Amino acid sequence: MHSRRLRALALLGLALALGACSSLGVKPWQRDLMARRAMRLDGYPVDAAIDDHIYFSKEASSGGRGFGGGGCGCN
Repeated sequence: MHSRRLRALALLGLALALGACSSLGVKPWQRDLMARRAMRLDGYPVDAAIDDHIYFSKEASSGGRGFGGGGCGCN
């Protein structure tokens, strides 16, 4: 009985997950919005370099963004 419920729940979850995939495509009239520079992960490399410099300057002993802590040893 438990196996039957688990199987039914898994089938329901799969149906819900696959149903959501059908609406994820980009429509032709949305392509201009998706192609904008601001939509890229690194759309503004100069701004990212300035931000990296600021983080590195303020968090000199921790190494910038990728590390926790503030350089004071209090992690």
